[in-house]
Amino acid sequence: MMEVKQQLLVCGAIMGGLSRPSWAFLLLMLTVIALLGVQITTNTVFPTWVGGGGSAEETPSSRRSCAGFFREGTRRKVVMSITDFGGVGDGRASNTAAFRRAIQHMQGFGERGGAQLNVPRGRWVTGSFNLTSNFTLFLQQGAIILGSQDPKEWPIIEPLPSYGRGRERMGGRHISLIHGDGLTDVIITGQNGTIDGQGKMWWDMWWNRTLKHTRGHLLELMNSSNVLISNLTFRNSPFWTIHPVYCSNVVIKNMTILAPLNAPNTDGIDPDSSINVCIEDCYIESGDDLVAVKSGWDQYGIAMARPSSNIIIRRVSGTTPTCSGVGIGSEMSGGISNVIVEDLHIRDSAAGMRIKTDKGRGGYISNITVNNISMERVKIPIRFSRGANDHPDEGWDPKAMPKVKGIFISNVISIDSLKAPLLEGIEGAPYEGICMRSVSILGLAPAAKWNCEFVLGFTHGVTPLPCPQLQSNRSSSWCSYS
Repeated sequence: MMEVKQQLLVCGAIMGGLSRPSWAFLLLMLTVIALLGVQITTNTVFPTWVGGGGSAEETPSSRRSCAGFFREGTRRKVVMSITDFGGVGDGRASNTAAFRRAIQHMQGFGERGGAQLNVPRGRWVTGSFNLTSNFTLFLQQGAIILGSQDPKEWPIIEPLPSYGRGRERMGGRHISLIHGDGLTDVIITGQNGTIDGQGKMWWDMWWNRTLKHTRGHLLELMNSSNVLISNLTFRNSPFWTIHPVYCSNVVIKNMTILAPLNAPNTDGIDPDSSINVCIEDCYIESGDDLVAVKSGWDQYGIAMARPSSNIIIRRVSGTTPTCSGVGIGSEMSGGISNVIVEDLHIRDSAAGMRIKTDKGRGGYISNITVNNISMERVKIPIRFSRGANDHPDEGWDPKAMPKVKGIFISNVISIDSLKAPLLEGIEGAPYEGICMRSVSILGLAPAAKWNCEFVLGFTHGVTPLPCPQLQSNRSSSWCSYS
């Protein structure tokens, strides 16, 4: 067995002291995009499954919403408080038993419209607990759920079958703080209450190499459908923050997700082998990708063949000095298709939009649409990566090549950039069907040039001049006018 090196899970150098972008800057960026861009039709780019009342052409971009992926049911008929089950919000007492008693009690109301558990103002320390179907977890204003500092209150569970082992360590993995499996009609919301994983204990174990099992997420839902996560702040996750895996019809909106910028692998939102996922109107600061779309790891993901598809990422902003605003992969062995990324603002980050894959991954990445992206002080605005040498064990197949085709990127402006786009495909499996339109990378040194290998496609209205691989003599009308 080959243990994955810890360094491979961290994407780069650390930066700090960052603040949210000003709305004046965003308005300026959108104005520049409008002046530089060409009129772009969307009849072939945006699928008809875009939520919020029809196709993308029908309403202005600022009003589109995919929140219709979540189907709202009947109002919860039973509403109770965690204090009804012995909860104490003093920031010291353990509420693990109280949360577990509450959920067990509320399971009995699923057939009668479901139940809602309110968490009032206070600091509620707890270990992990499982949710139930037809259920709402509601954090009132001033409510803070705090992850227990006792690792034993984050039990070990089986690895995901599409990963074959824990993502960081062999064998099982710690369960997430809030967890659910096989659920339907689940709402996690509130009046901007907070769920704080208190992850420093876990980050220290990672840095000190004393971690025995893969860290838990802050929230993970498996094999679940019709999920809404909204109007909360999530902080200090031990590992990836929100992880829907093998799920469908998931809406994540109006969320603030925060972690120290040097906290390892604290991805914001990672839809994984899931379909019909809507992520919109979120602000994220993390030590890894703000959003990463995944679908399984090497031979295990290939065998399970559970793709991620029909995913919309809209109006997300934030910073990650080590990684990407939006990443596709690198675990993508079950396939990723039909992804829309639009109205994104990324600042002070290592990369803006990134596709990550490798030999041994297999799978495919197809029909990825990226539109209206603004960036400031992003090191590499657009990046396609390969060759992380990051595999679950010695059973991976070096002949399993990923197929990447159909990447549409338009209306992108990046100011104070450090490097031109870096597009690295894989020898023997080039990335094909790349289309870039109205892309302006500003602030580069005069000698800066695109770096491209094993990629094929076209560009229109792109500065600086793209690499020859994207200036093919073949017809490019499908890219210029589609």
